[in-house]
Amino acid sequence: MSDSLDAVLAHLDATHDAQIERLFNLLRIPSVSTDSAHDGDVHRAAEFCSDLLTASGFNSSVRNTTGHPMVVGHVDGPANAPHVLYYGHYDVQPPDPLDLWRSPPFEPVLVDGKNGPQIVARGAADDKGQLMMFVEALRAWNEVGGGIPVRATVLLEGEEESGSPSLDPFLEANADELRPDVCIVSDTGMWDPTTPAITTMLRGMVYLEVTLHGPSHDLHSGMYGGAVVNPLNELTRILGNLHDADGRIAVKGFYDGVIEPTDAQLAEWKGLGFDESGFLAEAGLDVSTGEAGHSVLERIWSRPTLDINGLFGGYTGEGAKTVIAAEASAKFSCRLVPGQDPAAVETALISHLNAALPAGCRWTIVSHGCNPAIQVPSKSPWLELAQHGLERIWNQRAVLVGCGGSIPVVGSFQTILGADSLLIGFGLDDDRVHSPNEKFDVASYRGGTRSHAAVLAVLAESERT
Repeated sequence: MSDSLDAVLAHLDATHDAQIERLFNLLRIPSVSTDSAHDGDVHRAAEFCSDLLTASGFNSSVRNTTGHPMVVGHVDGPANAPHVLYYGHYDVQPPDPLDLWRSPPFEPVLVDGKNGPQIVARGAADDKGQLMMFVEALRAWNEVGGGIPVRATVLLEGEEESGSPSLDPFLEANADELRPDVCIVSDTGMWDPTTPAITTMLRGMVYLEVTLHGPSHDLHSGMYGGAVVNPLNELTRILGNLHDADGRIAVKGFYDGVIEPTDAQLAEWKGLGFDESGFLAEAGLDVSTGEAGHSVLERIWSRPTLDINGLFGGYTGEGAKTVIAAEASAKFSCRLVPGQDPAAVETALISHLNAALPAGCRWTIVSHGCNPAIQVPSKSPWLELAQHGLERIWNQRAVLVGCGGSIPVVGSFQTILGADSLLIGFGLDDDRVHSPNEKFDVASYRGGTRSHAAVLAVLAESERT
């Protein structure tokens, strides 16, 4: 197996330019799943990914759902090898605001960065660049490694950025076909540009969109101001009181069930040498804020949050318009930690809003989904094998980290397929994920393809020894 891996790694190095061109072709497809105007582009991206898998030796197909399609590919592999399920998503976030991009978001470019060349495009890091790493590693094994050495399934989703409404029904309907020994998800990050990481904690999420309705129509602020309710004034007051002076969320029952990290976990995190100032500098800041009494790592890995993601209403055009808006709206998300019940948190939030409802007003509240926080075993044979594979490429063991983001599919794999996931990603904190000028370092991409090839080798070896 060692000789085969050497051949695969050499092949990946030799075909790097062709890999980048294939990635660029995928990045050029504006597969924005949240915008129905791009439904055709999302389907085109699915077909493109299926063709890539077919070229890599898979029996691949595009599977229709009630929403955007899934891509599923299978390789039989050796009978005594483990069944490994790879997951990624080919849909992307909207590119807005367009005027902040230095180059068109769906015309990928290579630019110079602090760690060498960077790929700049929407989806470069989340998640097209990351899914292409394991697709290219599988392709190389098929071409020069004597065939893919495990029983492999690839599942690519087209709705991850729009709440994955079709995912669980698809997993339930196809559980017997998909059920693996272990899943590999590459949608997380490294500790730093030269240190690999395996993520073992993910925060969950509750997302609400609220509209506070007041007058029956917009009113002249001179004729009515000071005499009638102003939905914008009232909504901002309510939102401003969602946190107390210490940064805690002032919603009754919000913290029920929160599982605190152990002393051993806190000591391990402290030993990582987190560069707080560098982390803040990437965001253009020099001071952190948040819940008092907790470090930055604790806040983003193990503490729940509530953040306003959008606030709108009234006149927002150029110049002045003296108006009291008939309604005001906000979107806000809560990141949840282990022990919290997403449904209970959502109920508590809605109760809090109803209790704060001003006289003469009414709410419209829309839920955009809720999912629990996830923990995967930090000690397991699969994780140990992944550590060995990563160490072959990076010459050091991967660190075990938490993640402030949410990847609901990991929980679905646990509950529906009965399988845990290895969260092995290669993004960096400065990749501008979900923001203008999203990028992915070429060094991270190259290291990721080589890492997936090496992890595949040790997974295959585990069943043959």
